[in-house]
Amino acid sequence: MAKLNLGHATKQILSGYCGIVFGAFGAHKFVLGYTTEGVIMLLVSLVGGYFTYGLSLLIMQLVGLIEGMIYLNKSHEDFVDTYFVNKQNWF
Repeated sequence: MAKLNLGHATKQILSGYCGIVFGAFGAHKFVLGYTTEGVIMLLVSLVGGYFTYGLSLLIMQLVGLIEGMIYLNKSHEDFVDTYFVNKQNWF
């Protein structure tokens, strides 16, 4: 079990809401410190969205929505263990 602090609770709520609202742009990944994954989501959304007439943007928004709901529905201990201790990048 990881040591819990207030910063983790704030990041859980903030990343959950960012995933729901700005999920297509990878904002929730940047909040958690997963910069590479955030850049991947941002590029797929913007560049892929340009070439696929927005289809990849919608798919990335769906991924962000699902991840945001997962973040908010996990207990605080499970969230810290999964995303800060074990460093699970996707879902």
